[in-house]
Amino acid sequence: MTGRFADKVALITGAGSGIGRAVAQRLASEGARVYAVDIDDGRLAETRDLVGESVVTRQADIADPDVCADVVAACVSEFGALHVLGNVAGVYRAAHATDVTVADYRRVMAVNLDASFFLCQAALPHLLASGGNIVNIASNAGLQGVPYSVPYAMSKGGVVQLTRSLAVEYIKTSLRVNAIAPAGTNTNLAHGVSFPSGIDPGLAGRMIGPKGVMTEPDEVAALFAFVASDEAKSITGAVYTIDNAQTIS
Repeated sequence: MTGRFADKVALITGAGSGIGRAVAQRLASEGARVYAVDIDDGRLAETRDLVGESVVTRQADIADPDVCADVVAACVSEFGALHVLGNVAGVYRAAHATDVTVADYRRVMAVNLDASFFLCQAALPHLLASGGNIVNIASNAGLQGVPYSVPYAMSKGGVVQLTRSLAVEYIKTSLRVNAIAPAGTNTNLAHGVSFPSGIDPGLAGRMIGPKGVMTEPDEVAALFAFVASDEAKSITGAVYTIDNAQTIS
């Protein structure tokens, strides 16, 4: 590895599994000190074992805006700076639009969109000071119509616009803000989806792509590492799809 993140600090949410864990491992392998956040302490322990001494873990439910602020403050207190914020944590609920409960709607929006905003808000002063950047994990569901997951698609569409809006607001500074929009990825989140009865399987397949295969978390992590590195210093406001051609087919 090239050590692109030597002396850099990265705060990664959803780091207990899936894309978040893969990102934490990749950045740490390239020299970063990682503040890994997840709601599941057991999975965080597994991440800590895999990554080693360069990671500090924090169990937290980022659905609470006050927790978001506290997580950023704790990361900066631990490492003295913040260079990369990775908003990776996400939840998914599958349901016919008529059956979405208020509780499920609120949870999806709170974790996927609200937390991304409040973490960005808390991190901005530190990232501006360090010349750092933000990488948000959106979804191809935020770029196209997908069935049986209206709140999820809404939340990820919001992440896309959060990315673009922040990029424009801070375009005259050193801060960069980008997003990655995967399709179905080989993670606990994807494998844990329970679709309701009466769905159209052909429409449900829009979450994966025409090749019928899932993206691997390591693929997303590799793209994340490039976008977050100084090699991408001219890139801001971009939304990278990594979805087996789903959004162009």
